[in-house]
Amino acid sequence: MQRTQVVPRPLTETFAFFADPWNLEAITPAWLRFRIVEAPPEVARGARLCYRLRLFGLPIRWQTEIADWLPPRTFTDVQLSGPYPLWVHTHRFRAVSGGTEIYDNVRYRLPGGRLAPPVRRLLVGRWLDEIFDYRASQLSELLSVAHVP
Repeated sequence: MQRTQVVPRPLTETFAFFADPWNLEAITPAWLRFRIVEAPPEVARGARLCYRLRLFGLPIRWQTEIADWLPPRTFTDVQLSGPYPLWVHTHRFRAVSGGTEIYDNVRYRLPGGRLAPPVRRLLVGRWLDEIFDYRASQLSELLSVAHVP
């Protein structure tokens, strides 16, 4: 899954927003009941973050590690434990006219791999679209010129 969005903030400010793991709660839909359980005071390569959330009504614990950290251009978080056999989320940031382009690439594998039921693949794909649509609307609001000092 890939997404691109432009926000009207400078590159360093946009990256700083993403570098604060506590901002993740603000850009995640309420229906996931997403909560950070543990996060380091500063994110860097090797940092581990622990979350609680609900997927399809089931409580899930999720732990990620920052595998790559190259401020203010990119970072990658990799699932260490959680609902997927594979979850790699790469975030890239690029200064563009009028602000910063945010690019997300999520690679994931469902439990059951290629044998996972097609309905589950469709549901997870739709679920990810809804999450990233919500995230885009929140980022547009939170990183708008009028909202951020």
